[in-house]
Amino acid sequence: MIPVIISGGTGTRLWPLSRKNKPKQFLSLFGEFSLFQNTISRLTGLENIEAPLIVCNNDHRFMVAEQLQAIDLNAKDIILEPCARNTAPAIALAALRALQTDKDPLLLVLAADHLIQNVKAFHAAIEQAKKLAEQDKLVTFGIQPQTAHTGYGYIEAEEKNAPSKVKQFVEKPDLATAESYLAAGNFFWNSGMFLFKASTYINELQKHSPEMVSACKTALENSISDLDFIRVDPEAFEQSPSDSIDYAVMEKTTKAMVVPLDAGWSDVGSWSSLWETFPQDENNNVLIGDVIIDSVKNSYIHSENRLVTVLGLDDVVVVETHDAIMVAHKDQAQNVKNIVEALSKQDRKEVHTHRKCYRPWGSYDSVDIGERFQVKRITVNPGASLSLQMHYHRAEHWVVVSGTAEVTRDEEVMLLGENESTYIPLGSVHRLRNPGRVPLEIVEVQSGSYLEEDDIVRLQDSYNRQ
Repeated sequence: MIPVIISGGTGTRLWPLSRKNKPKQFLSLFGEFSLFQNTISRLTGLENIEAPLIVCNNDHRFMVAEQLQAIDLNAKDIILEPCARNTAPAIALAALRALQTDKDPLLLVLAADHLIQNVKAFHAAIEQAKKLAEQDKLVTFGIQPQTAHTGYGYIEAEEKNAPSKVKQFVEKPDLATAESYLAAGNFFWNSGMFLFKASTYINELQKHSPEMVSACKTALENSISDLDFIRVDPEAFEQSPSDSIDYAVMEKTTKAMVVPLDAGWSDVGSWSSLWETFPQDENNNVLIGDVIIDSVKNSYIHSENRLVTVLGLDDVVVVETHDAIMVAHKDQAQNVKNIVEALSKQDRKEVHTHRKCYRPWGSYDSVDIGERFQVKRITVNPGASLSLQMHYHRAEHWVVVSGTAEVTRDEEVMLLGENESTYIPLGSVHRLRNPGRVPLEIVEVQSGSYLEEDDIVRLQDSYNRQ
């Protein structure tokens, strides 16, 4: 059995914590590890489980590799999607790749950004589903509903409390309809998790969307291996229809089965659902970070960096990050996407990146920025290096705070230690490398007429970036 982790989402409903370049699956919302890392780690203990196959956004490839390394795991493959085409093509790529390397394995398809609190119950449901998948069924996991939730799609099953055939998939209902589903007992929340043979999925997809299978086959056949990644052919993949697995296959097939799952599941799809998953204090508040409140109830308040104080408000969501603060009534928090759309129309960078940005070599934090200057704190991982590069519009001063820096400046190569510095003139060809065994920390002061990240001409790069 091969786990297939689908990690293509952008998580805009959890803005400002979740952003395009670091969406919610890579955030540590529930302790030390991210949702992505927990998705993989909770599979430990399953029988005959292989290394995971990851399908992710090209922009997230180094974050995926780094987070796997942090939990000491390797991926079977990391397939890079050149563009978003929804879940059905992403799973098709994984199934086709699995058929290239294995003899028709079972695929356990999981989203990278779900919370499951009862791992034992989750494993038991997988064992039930395996028996059905081995009989060429397409199995989905139906979540036992705890409330008449209007934010989830539903699955109607033929039976109430046992694996059974799917009667129909239902879109997100209104409250009265959701209450009737809860009372009926044979309706489940649609989890978006599946188990089936690779061949069964491809055969069913071929019946209902042959053009999707054709596009994905061509994209994979013309793929290029790059470091630990498989880059599928962009032009071929763009020809695939964009569709979810539910619409493309599950709603049309006669092989759909549902296995009930009661394991403390959440898709962490909104601030209100995040509030529901956390332990709450005596006033039903969730407080994270440096927070002081007075006369506050039923609220989620999250501070990343600064002291946040809230007085005399109920049912609110307050989220503070380095560069943005979001305040919403809890009933309206799902509409944060409207704010994201407004920011996108203004071409605001807060939609895409945090102040602290992660790179394959480490990270940088934009500490201050003004007219013709910018100050960054740069961290370079042991053994890593930035690209050999130059800038047309800016010069840079580097001051080593801790660690050892190997600096290339035109024809000169030098080593700098703590409290030492150097100057990189405008137009100079340069590189920063950490030759040591501990992280390198430097402060960079940029000065010039244009300070954006696209003023980088890479002459050589270890990570094959453009």
